[in-house]
Amino acid sequence: MRIRGVELGVGVFMLVGLISLIVLAVNVSGLSLNKQEGSYKIYALFENTGGLSSRAKVTMSGVHIGQVTNISLDPDQLMARVEMQINADADFLTIDSSASILTSGLLGEKYIGVTSGADDELLADGDYIEDTQSALVLEELVGKFLFNKATD
Repeated sequence: MRIRGVELGVGVFMLVGLISLIVLAVNVSGLSLNKQEGSYKIYALFENTGGLSSRAKVTMSGVHIGQVTNISLDPDQLMARVEMQINADADFLTIDSSASILTSGLLGEKYIGVTSGADDELLADGDYIEDTQSALVLEELVGKFLFNKATD
């Protein structure tokens, strides 16, 4: 009987561990089990996305307000066109808002930080954020530094 109790305890421990790993994987991947109801799409053009990916967070003042749904190349301006799905309760973004690609933590997870402007007119579904700041690329910074040192 004692061996059966140990086997049952190990089985329960393994099951709890497996469920914990699944929950952790879902949270880290950015997947959401709840449906997003009431949202709108906005777009931004960036010169360099620097590793930004779909399902990346869109935040304002550190608060999650949406996510990146698509990244493609704009054929007219030859810039990265980022499509963002913004929650309906974040309906205060003005047309002079700015978007920056930022890095979170030591692992370098990229996300978009939005700063609202002071205009009275709000962004609507399908509008573009005009003021953007691309991601900082370490290789470009090192190249500029070395090139400036070489010319001195």
